[in-house]
Amino acid sequence: MADDEDLTPRLGRQRASGGPKARRYAGRVVAAANLARGAGPGRKGRAGFSGHRYGRGAGIGRLLSVGTSNALVRRRRVIVKARLVKLGGKGGNQAVAHLRYLQRDGTNRAGERSVLYGPGKDHADGKAFLEKGNGDRHQFRFIVAPEDGDRYEDLKPLVRRLMMQMEEDLGTRLEWVAVDHYNTGHPHSHILLRGVDQNGDNLVIARDYISRGLRERAAEFVELDLGPRSDREILVSRRAEITQDRFTPIDRSLLRIADDHIVKPVARDPLEHDLQACRLGHLARMGLAEPLPTGRYRLDPDLESVLRTMGERGDIIRTMQREFSRLRLERSSADQLIYDPGEAGASPLIGRILMRGLADELEDRHFLLIDGIDGRTYYVPIGKGETGDLLPPSHVEGEGPQQGPAVVAIRPREAAVREVDRTIAAVAAGNGGRYDGEAHRRHDPGARSDYVEAHVRRLEALARAGDIAGRSGDGSWVIAPDHLGRVAAFERRQLTAQPLLIEMLSPVGVADLATAHAATWLDRTLVDGDPPQLRNAGFGRDMTDALARRRQWLVEEGLVERGEGEIRYRKDLLAVLRRRELLRVAGQLSHELALPFAETVEGEKLEGIYRRRVDLISGRFAVLERSRDFVLVPWRPVLERRVGQSVSGLMREDGVSWSFGRGRGGPTIS
Repeated sequence: MADDEDLTPRLGRQRASGGPKARRYAGRVVAAANLARGAGPGRKGRAGFSGHRYGRGAGIGRLLSVGTSNALVRRRRVIVKARLVKLGGKGGNQAVAHLRYLQRDGTNRAGERSVLYGPGKDHADGKAFLEKGNGDRHQFRFIVAPEDGDRYEDLKPLVRRLMMQMEEDLGTRLEWVAVDHYNTGHPHSHILLRGVDQNGDNLVIARDYISRGLRERAAEFVELDLGPRSDREILVSRRAEITQDRFTPIDRSLLRIADDHIVKPVARDPLEHDLQACRLGHLARMGLAEPLPTGRYRLDPDLESVLRTMGERGDIIRTMQREFSRLRLERSSADQLIYDPGEAGASPLIGRILMRGLADELEDRHFLLIDGIDGRTYYVPIGKGETGDLLPPSHVEGEGPQQGPAVVAIRPREAAVREVDRTIAAVAAGNGGRYDGEAHRRHDPGARSDYVEAHVRRLEALARAGDIAGRSGDGSWVIAPDHLGRVAAFERRQLTAQPLLIEMLSPVGVADLATAHAATWLDRTLVDGDPPQLRNAGFGRDMTDALARRRQWLVEEGLVERGEGEIRYRKDLLAVLRRRELLRVAGQLSHELALPFAETVEGEKLEGIYRRRVDLISGRFAVLERSRDFVLVPWRPVLERRVGQSVSGLMREDGVSWSFGRGRGGPTIS
């Protein structure tokens, strides 16, 4: 165009002030702001309430979960597990037991007892912390485990900074105590947080913050302390996954790209491609992947579950080896087994408790290490902590038994509707959907009172478990038309939480039973005439020796007679031995209670205040205090809810048929 030509500009439509990059950047800023205030990225397809954004820290939790893949690769990894524990019912007692377990021996760097600490002091009072939270609705429990925790000389500063940041994120002061554990390959911290805010109201934390936000905060602090992961650290960490006999991130990536279980390494990143190829080769050697032409593999349909099971088994074996070393026991690998109650034909297990520990410290899932009478040692998962509530408290990981290992019998629990449930349903069906003692006797005129009371106790247990049964104002029970279906569902839940039934055979070791003036488990075994099969190894050998010593002691005491090639036991042998122990213990209790002891007889009516349970070699007995004396009678679990209350019952040959009043003038139930 010549310099002297006229230029006539034309006004067109105004363009955007920024290009595509500017628009994308602005969009990200707006999205981040929405996340921080708890708003979603858009209003498309309004979803129903999920609870993720409800509670303190909802916005910051979602904001912290946003990150680039490259940042995640180099980020220092921290595992954070969280659990909300309700403190009502048994929750308070379990909180005490949990705190005691966290402070057990053998968990600090020196192999000694770990010490609680708090925000501003290295020695916190756990009892005072629990007492202060006595009326709290719930408690939060966290486990914080940095992947590089072994590089920290002390985890306390990290935990304190994390909790200070948590206070800022949630907008409230927090009350907490923590303890650090170094007894595993990964040092970690347990944090107990009261479930109230600074105003005393219930502390509600958004699920997004618990599941993601707290983990990201912890990772930020670890990265500030140690710096981002170097290329070498990443390479070493990823290569270690190739030969692990557990489910790994590489396996997860392979399952993601698999088509009908057929997979071929296709990652663009050379390192990721090599990791997938090498992992597939290892899986093939394990029999979990089948090589196909053109570099493809067919994965086992159960790959993930098999690898997860193998990982858990490896953890169990390491736990057993650690305890064998601590207890100085020698067991061959063939004699180290895992007791699986779900296995078809699983038989009862009898043995002594070597130790009790937590398989999952957060979910409160426990295990026992049992030295069986067959000479083998078993790892026994017993489920929730309340399953073993009636075990001796001395059998805790890191704390050796104080009176010798207790002996127990363990058998699988059956998830089945009981005959008592069918009877309740039948009585209610003929009584307008209601159950009570009078209706039961109309249904079955020959039913004894203790038999009817057993049905009431079953309904009380079901009522505590949820909405299976409810009591009306007149004392009768409202039974739903689908009662048996509800009971079946309840039993299935119970089986998951408590897969086993544990019977205490002896609170002390068999060595102490040989000369005990009490009705021992050895006596019951001898009188029964059908002793269990014993192997001449481990606890089986100890049991054989103890039976021989006990038999000789009974002869010396004149309680059995030797004939020609046989031994005849007195019919009242167990009763005589039981009375000896009761009289000895009663003498001690008489001084404590300042009351004389009275013996009971069959058919005697009992009434008094239930004080406590005493664990004797002859069994468990209840201390029943009366106005002028006290008695010792067979104990039942139902009594534990009646400590300090008035109870009554009828002494029978097989125990006591208990009745409990519902208040002045109210009906009696059991």
